[in-house]
Amino acid sequence: MTHLVFAQETAASPLPSLLFLGLMVAVFWLFIIRPQRQRAKAQQELSKTLSPGEEVRTIGGIHGIVVSVDDESVVLRVEEGKIRVSRKAVGTRVGPDKPEAEST
Repeated sequence: MTHLVFAQETAASPLPSLLFLGLMVAVFWLFIIRPQRQRAKAQQELSKTLSPGEEVRTIGGIHGIVVSVDDESVVLRVEEGKIRVSRKAVGTRVGPDKPEAEST
């Protein structure tokens, strides 16, 4: 005896999948894109407001005092001389009046 079994076709609603996708996009934006934009904005503001005499730390960990600033670079006085770095390479201000956790 042969039994035939037919699969019944049901139309599943795409709403749960779309809600899940929307939730994932929102979480991605909230935890990745938004904080990155805030860090970039803070870095740009720091780069714009650099002035001679400030103590800074580069993203590579070099501590120095700003000697001069031009459009593209900053000259830092370090222990044994001076170095020129890109304005974008300055990570944070340091010193008695500036907290070191400013770059977070």
